Amino acid sequence: MEFYLAEKTDRSVTLKFKGIDTTLISPIMDVLDKDDDVRIVRYINTHPELDDPALVVETREGDPVEAVRKAAMAVSEYFGTVNQ
Repeated sequence: MEFYLAEKTDRSVTLKFKGIDTTLISPIMDVLDKDDDVRIVRYINTHPELDDPALVVETREGDPVEAVRKAAMAVSEYFGTVNQ
């Protein structure tokens, strides 16, 4: 999976993805949706030949990039313990 930072402000971030489906994004969005500091979580998937899918996160408090990082780590830890 490849992603890049498309836009960032103090309270929002837009990450775009190349070669991905929602399999990995959905659990990250679920964790973000449960975070009280996160105001908006949105996955935008327009025409696949015209634009890359995007994850948009807006926070009430804190750094939105850090919120995404924490959510990704939580998902990684969960799936790392599933087979044990």
